[in-house]
Amino acid sequence: MKTEMNPTLSELRSMPIGELAELSPEQLANLQQQAAKAEESAKLTKEFLEGVISRRYADKADLLRKEAGKDFGTVRFIDGDVQVTAELPKRPHWDQKRLSDLFDRISKAGEDPNEYMDVDYKVPESKFKAWPSQIRSAFEGARTVKAGKPTFKLMISNQEAM
Repeated sequence: MKTEMNPTLSELRSMPIGELAELSPEQLANLQQQAAKAEESAKLTKEFLEGVISRRYADKADLLRKEAGKDFGTVRFIDGDVQVTAELPKRPHWDQKRLSDLFDRISKAGEDPNEYMDVDYKVPESKFKAWPSQIRSAFEGARTVKAGKPTFKLMISNQEAM
């Protein structure tokens, strides 16, 4: 592989992976920066377009939901030759303290609170690491650590990180 070659993102897709892996670290860093810029540009373009589409159709979708007696959900309508599907999801948030109190009340009443709610226990890693060793050791049997997706950030020495 010629080291003076600086492939672009569009060229990248047609190159064999073995050839790409032989590129210089600087070339790989350059490609990674190009990809990050393209991703950010695409994200901003998509957000802008979604804003335009929302501005065009939000009022119509709200009116159709209201006519259907719905605060949330999906409505469909036609604009020219295009079927528009407008979704307004419901995102409930639960007061964790109140749910905990209700769990205890149901349990004290002799019923199984698991019949009414799902409980998901979590321990933030920062708290786990801060605990004294005797507390940490009691929890270690309930803890499994799995690897996440590896990431690599390449930075040419005289440039800022992307």
